[in-house]
Amino acid sequence: MSQHSTSRHLRWSLLALPVAGVLVLAGCSGSTDNGGDSSGDPEATGFSLMVAQANDADDFYAQTAAKYSEETGVPIEVIPYPSDAYNTQVTTQLQAGNAADMMVLAPGTGQPISVITLADAGFLEPLDATSAGLLPAGAEAEFQIDGDTFAQPTALTPVGMVFNVTAGDEAGIEYPSTYEDLLTACADARSAGKSFTVLAGGISFNTGLFSMLISATRVYADDPDWNEQRAAGDVTFAESGWEDVLNDIIEMNDTGCFQDGAAGGTFDNITAGLGGGTSLTAAVPGSAAASIGGATGAEVNVQAFPPADGGKAFTVTGANYAWGINASSDDAVKASAQAFLDWVAQPENAKAYADLSGSVPITGIDQATLLPEYAPIGDLLADGDYAGLPNATWPNPAVYDALGTGVQALLTGQKTVDQVLADMDAAWDQ
Repeated sequence: MSQHSTSRHLRWSLLALPVAGVLVLAGCSGSTDNGGDSSGDPEATGFSLMVAQANDADDFYAQTAAKYSEETGVPIEVIPYPSDAYNTQVTTQLQAGNAADMMVLAPGTGQPISVITLADAGFLEPLDATSAGLLPAGAEAEFQIDGDTFAQPTALTPVGMVFNVTAGDEAGIEYPSTYEDLLTACADARSAGKSFTVLAGGISFNTGLFSMLISATRVYADDPDWNEQRAAGDVTFAESGWEDVLNDIIEMNDTGCFQDGAAGGTFDNITAGLGGGTSLTAAVPGSAAASIGGATGAEVNVQAFPPADGGKAFTVTGANYAWGINASSDDAVKASAQAFLDWVAQPENAKAYADLSGSVPITGIDQATLLPEYAPIGDLLADGDYAGLPNATWPNPAVYDALGTGVQALLTGQKTVDQVLADMDAAWDQ
């Protein structure tokens, strides 16, 4: 496979979690005609499903829906939208009353398509006890209001430093166990004509994701309830472990850890760097590891960001995507959509979905059945040494935007760490 075709195949698999779109596509209402069912059985009624999809190969939602239709005879119309336009499509169509019967959302409150934000606005239908039973412990507030559950998590999605082992072997570099070792590895990678990390510095949601990955060991390993403390006003981003997070990024930039021109980097740089072996790591969803390995033949795995010397290893894993049902759909359609959710919650179907999407079954973490790409963080996952995606419970999208754009400004020298932290605190309190 040529480098050009490899890059095209991989580019969209590296997109981090649903992100705010900037493009409104025309037309294409998601409402269904109920599949023409005449049986009178609500659970046999067809429905529509709106998903973010990068390209034709990014079809695990469609494959899951097709399997359900094959087993049950229930037609599902899968409506894909480009990932960078998806958030805008969901919110625009919900407000217009022409959204699909079911859609894939982000848990919590930190994004435009977050479950709690949409449920508060009356857009989502409460789900049944099966859906409630899948919520990860401690994450209930990301899915529930007053005891009602408004979305069902699809899977657990570890986020990490996706590491090209093959490229590391070429450079004589193993993945570092401490942050201090990471800085040494950055210098060694430069000597070998590579960069240790490729960063989409021009894309705020990649700089934000990278920052949250570092925060796992700098903030949440010692204070897993840090977000709750911030909500109570007991802590602030300023004068907390978040200061260490941003200082680490500046130090990595100054040490040459990132590729040349990282401040203007894009996802094309990530795909070219990881796919071509000119960079060893990138902070992207762990599901990208299988895509990269499959497209390039390289050995690729998922690592945690290294703790500081003497610190605790910790990573980021959460139910970063969720199925939600449109509250304005017909009752028969909603019943049929819930029947699909009950089916996909069955352990064998949950595992099949996880394998297709390169994630971990929502029904539980079992090291024996983890995809091989997750072996380096298997112990952390099994032992619960991970934080959920921090911005899932931040009160509004502006906090994450302040983080992502703030890191961009750090890379260019336009802001200081204190200014970025102050911006995040101000966004939280607005």
